[in-house]
Amino acid sequence: MHGNAAAPRPGGTGHAERVFRVQRAFADLGGSVHGPGELAEKSGLDDSTVFRILQSGVYQGVYERVGRGRYRLGTSTAHLSLHALADAPGNAAHQALEELRAVTRGGLVLLYMLAPFSGAHRQCIDMAVGDSDLAELGLSTREVLTVTRSLRTGASGRTILAYLPDAIQRRVLAEPVPDGAGPGVYRDNDRLLRSLADIRDQGYATGHEECMTGWNSCAAPILWHDSIVGSTLLLKPAHVMPEPPAEIIEATKTTAAKLSSYSSAPFPTP
Repeated sequence: MHGNAAAPRPGGTGHAERVFRVQRAFADLGGSVHGPGELAEKSGLDDSTVFRILQSGVYQGVYERVGRGRYRLGTSTAHLSLHALADAPGNAAHQALEELRAVTRGGLVLLYMLAPFSGAHRQCIDMAVGDSDLAELGLSTREVLTVTRSLRTGASGRTILAYLPDAIQRRVLAEPVPDGAGPGVYRDNDRLLRSLADIRDQGYATGHEECMTGWNSCAAPILWHDSIVGSTLLLKPAHVMPEPPAEIIEATKTTAAKLSSYSSAPFPTP
């Protein structure tokens, strides 16, 4: 057994604090499936405490048992995380998107979150497009919901990918570029990896016709408890925004920071 159980951190004591430390250990270790021993070592708790927390969590749907003595975060964790954003006070999440659209004078604003199912993908869960008809703008539902699922495609996808563990990045880079992607999509994996380093350094990404022909973009990460959960994306026609100006980049980052402040539950890594 691990005998180096750490004292509770400031801000939490007793059983609740230990439960949160086990959840956090899943995110810090990366990957998806872990045993009680490695979770104990990462969380600073003894094996028996971690085992009891896992057993109780399986019953509550917080964890799932995978094979003999291995566990992963359960689907209820994803459910709680989605509600944490969707149920922000006064629909504040959508209001933040509307404010970004107003500040950027008519851009299309989309909110992408890591999909709780189907592996390392993202899904659009909200948008602020005003009175715009996406079809009239040359955007199809397929492009918004299907082509953009891949994390290797577009500023919003690369922004999420930049903060995921190396193992997941390798998995995504092994995927083919989606059919229907724009002419600016990153097809060279070395170039794509360099872009991920730039995103982490700068805190944002810009895209040039990556997902859709004729549309440029700017995206910034949404981080909960230092874990990536999604990104905010601003789209404008390429002829209107050949390059995202500094004020649009800052506005997009500010919106993502606001959405990051709504964190209330850890979000699972795919």
